[in-house]
Amino acid sequence: QVRLVESGGGLVQPGGSLRLSCAASTISFSLFAMKWYRQAPGQQREWVASITGSSTNYADSVKDRFTISRDNAKNTVYLQMNSLRPEDTAVYYCNANFQLSSYWGQGTQVTVSS
Repeated sequence: QVRLVESGGGLVQPGGSLRLSCAASTISFSLFAMKWYRQAPGQQREWVASITGSSTNYADSVKDRFTISRDNAKNTVYLQMNSLRPEDTAVYYCNANFQLSSYWGQGTQVTVSS
């Protein structure tokens, strides 16, 4: 079992930045494909970004604004969010995948509002 703990959410004004972190309780962290998802009120959960090894991919809605990265020595994945918009408001979830196993964090709230 892998435990994921997200942090870094909060309230930010439009145009601002936040950095989310997700710490994983596994010594095999480097083997995991890590993803960020988000879920806005009344909406389905949607994929935001993923990182496998050093390869990254982004949803079109966040491309050029968000950056996913990982520090395998710290068992942590990050999501740097810049130029935030009100439509980025959601609960952000960390997801870890290895072979047939998939794990989720509890989520962290991001609210973009003036």
